[in-house]
Amino acid sequence: MARKLVPAQRPRRRYTDEFRRDAVQMMLDGHSAASVAERLGVSSTNLLYNWKSRLLAESGPVAASLEERVRQLEAELLRVERERDILKKALAIFGRNE
Repeated sequence: MARKLVPAQRPRRRYTDEFRRDAVQMMLDGHSAASVAERLGVSSTNLLYNWKSRLLAESGPVAASLEERVRQLEAELLRVERERDILKKALAIFGRNE
């Protein structure tokens, strides 16, 4: 009878609440989930997203509205940067003609 080989399971890592809050704060500060996971040695970005959603749910509607406001401001910043770049190019083009 052939025996099944069972891969050795790694022990589950336990993370403190402070560690979770710090990881989520890094994401809220603008770092990508992948970079946070790599820096902190977290195995999965899904874990970070779960922590983030749990933390925002615990914080209530204020945190959720702040998260939405951050998204809006980031989108507006991107738009304004594009406009600035276009105006710089236009200035360079019109400046050559003088």
